[in-house]
Amino acid sequence: MRFNERELVSLSRQPSDMAAELGMRGPKKGDVVKKRLVKLVVNFLFYFRTDEEEPIGALLLEQCRVEKEDSQTFSITFLDETEKKYVFECNSEEQCKKWIDSVIKASYEFMRRNLIFFRTEIHRLTGKDPLEQYGISDETRFQVSNGQPLKPRDTSSL
Repeated sequence: MRFNERELVSLSRQPSDMAAELGMRGPKKGDVVKKRLVKLVVNFLFYFRTDEEEPIGALLLEQCRVEKEDSQTFSITFLDETEKKYVFECNSEEQCKKWIDSVIKASYEFMRRNLIFFRTEIHRLTGKDPLEQYGISDETRFQVSNGQPLKPRDTSSL
């Protein structure tokens, strides 16, 4: 995937959903744990040297798996590169749980699945498609898994 470097640097300076100094080990063999400032901004995880303002790297949190390694450590692997694992060491078990939860919820796919779930529930309860008023109910990205848009429910017998 291609990115504009200036735009990424600009995004890294936006207010973060979470930020902390964590131990981080990269995916290369022989990489050691280094202290990094880690910032979650939308669906990007930026990491910085602790004394620098520009990120040295960014992970796009899509198509990845987040796993708890032990009580204070979690890892991120990408589905298309399962041999590469990024490991993050937190200061406490509570901090680790918060990071895991936030990283999982940061992906577009997680938000999309939630939107579809709540859209389906609202439709089931009210018989109305909540996206119809915005004119986007037929867009593919908002479809239920079978690819079909929600149909109005017959409420005449209710």
